[in-house]
Amino acid sequence: MPSIHEHAQALADRTVALRRDLHQHPEIAFEEVRTAGVIAERLRALGLEPRTGVGKTGVVAVWDSGRPGPTVLARADIDALPVPEEKDVPYRSQRDGWMHACGHDGHTAVLLSVAELLIGRGEELRGRVAFVFQPAEEIVRGAEAMLADGALDGIDADHAIGLHLSSMHPLGVVAVREGPSMAATDSFRLTVHGRGGHAAKPNETVDPIVVASHLVLALQALVSRETDPVDQAVVSITSVHGGTAFNIIPEAVELKGTLRTFDAETRARLRRRIHDVAEGIATTFRATVTPDWTEGSPAVVNDAAATARLRAVAERVVGPDRVVTNAQMMGGDDMALWLQRAPGCYFFVGARGGEASAWPHHHPRFDLDEAALPIAVEVLAEGIVDLLTA
Repeated sequence: MPSIHEHAQALADRTVALRRDLHQHPEIAFEEVRTAGVIAERLRALGLEPRTGVGKTGVVAVWDSGRPGPTVLARADIDALPVPEEKDVPYRSQRDGWMHACGHDGHTAVLLSVAELLIGRGEELRGRVAFVFQPAEEIVRGAEAMLADGALDGIDADHAIGLHLSSMHPLGVVAVREGPSMAATDSFRLTVHGRGGHAAKPNETVDPIVVASHLVLALQALVSRETDPVDQAVVSITSVHGGTAFNIIPEAVELKGTLRTFDAETRARLRRRIHDVAEGIATTFRATVTPDWTEGSPAVVNDAAATARLRAVAERVVGPDRVVTNAQMMGGDDMALWLQRAPGCYFFVGARGGEASAWPHHHPRFDLDEAALPIAVEVLAEGIVDLLTA
């Protein structure tokens, strides 16, 4: 039987072809109908019986070796972004305004190839693998939806594993970090209510634009002056909307923003303080504020033992000099919820091979160096096999 490296290389053309097909037909959060259909069809062709429509558009399939052993949960996210594609490639998106600008097309193709590889080597393995294809990661809602819909009913996972292809890392580098590695992601909306009127008579109004301006600046102090410098947090106001004309003071202004944290206590404290500061600033200027908080996913926390095992696997696959400790990232990922169900590791595989694949994630020109795909298949497959021996 060929080695896992040889098997991953033999599947490379199929992995790339599937990635390109998915790239041409991107679907955003909870609209991944065609994508889920492609996944289910491939899984059925492998002899599995996938459950579809889990959490609306998620897919779960369990492969059982028939021999006692651990259960490994392997997850890939499947959704695209509402981003118009700007690059000119043969596999360019055919959906105006939508594209795979983060690599989830690659994640899906990789996990399907891993499933094919593992099933083809089934006589060597024991235990079970639960293949989880998750929608709506980009809005950090898909994992929660799948779990609420019974994605793990009857599945007692011992380990969890997943990967993210990355234009932040050179081709073939594996980046991994134990402990908190990606931030909790919360979002909020603050609607400042004033009293509108004529711009020439501001004394007769309560100007919500002035209140909102003070609020934007005041919220920055929650990190710079109230958070321990060795802790990490971000408060960003990313949207300000209000007003209709140059001579009208509006009735209200809407602010949208995000809070990113690693520590649970810091997360809870800053949420309270955002509300307190918003109410205090509004009261000072005779306005009111309506807060609307959306709790996102918690921090991605990699288990120390699982991370050490993955690091050892990666060093065997790509070499010790190509395995690095990833920096903590303020980006979030609801892989966090799967890792809460079973200890495991979420790692990055470098996919930046040149200028075309050097654009940042979520950029209209984002792309992957597809030479990363068989590397990712090999590392993930080897990682799962290693966990099945635990």
